[in-house]
Amino acid sequence: MLHELQYIVQQSYKWNTQNLKTVLVTVVALDGSSYRKPGVRMLISEEGDFVGAVSGGCVENEIRRQSVDVFQSGLPKVIRYNGKLRLGCEGVLSILIEPLHIDENSYQGFQKAIESRKVIECYSLYSENVLEMRYSQTRFICDGVPLFSYDLSMDSPHLQSFHQTLLPIYQLYIFGVDHDALPLAQFALGNGWKVNVVDSIHGKGEVSLFPEEVNYIKINEDEVSQLSFDHQTGVVLMTHNLIKDLHYLTQLQHQEIGYIGILGAKKRKKKLLQHLEEFSPDVSNKFLESIHSPCGLDIGAETPQEIAISIMAEIIQIQKNKKSDSTLDQDYHITINHGI
Repeated sequence: MLHELQYIVQQSYKWNTQNLKTVLVTVVALDGSSYRKPGVRMLISEEGDFVGAVSGGCVENEIRRQSVDVFQSGLPKVIRYNGKLRLGCEGVLSILIEPLHIDENSYQGFQKAIESRKVIECYSLYSENVLEMRYSQTRFICDGVPLFSYDLSMDSPHLQSFHQTLLPIYQLYIFGVDHDALPLAQFALGNGWKVNVVDSIHGKGEVSLFPEEVNYIKINEDEVSQLSFDHQTGVVLMTHNLIKDLHYLTQLQHQEIGYIGILGAKKRKKKLLQHLEEFSPDVSNKFLESIHSPCGLDIGAETPQEIAISIMAEIIQIQKNKKSDSTLDQDYHITINHGI
């Protein structure tokens, strides 16, 4: 997850500016099953502090012990952790431990890539042969340019490779500022997402009601096109106002969006989509069928907090392309006749 790497880079930069060495820990291979998958990372300082995790907590102490050699030698190393032998887990992890130093230029370049919502490619070359000392390090690349300038030695037949594509951090737009928007914003932030709360320029919402990490936006209701959308974007309409939802939908239909959800009952969705067809006769069936309303998985949610959890779960399910037995997908779908 890119938001996890972002936190690791920020913390490494902070520790490095304090003249503390840091090492980056990456799970580069897995034989069997594990709590987390290859590509998860953690960061360790030479004082033993760490951020991030590569398991449920059972491997971290061993990694900290093994990292001492890397701090002393300045050379990367690979360890294999057999959870089946030690803890009864099924997987064998291959873990790359390598020095990481983030200078000012590297940090600014990384932040720029994050803010511009660029895809970041990660390449690791490594060896599990204990006699093979030409270990390689990880390189993070954006638009073909290395963000951290490490040499990848490829002159050894023993080197194996790990590649990971890190998509832009997921961003959520919440249209509406009533009390039920707050828990959704809080849970989304807790999941590492970028959260934008959208209020009408004439709205009475208060930015102070939301966490300071939230990007609070006040715009005219016909300025939705000025916002930034992509496949790593979710939109939830929580205005509790049919006319506002209709106005927003007419503009959102032309945007590239990964998820669209609307609060309200099925009959409200039917009425809303009928009005949308009248107001915007060229709207596509594909767009209409992409709308999730009532939004959220059917977990029997009643409170604002439970509803927020159900919405988060549905968005994550769609992100991961997972199917569900939820009956929410069996709601109303409109078929448009464009007179053809």
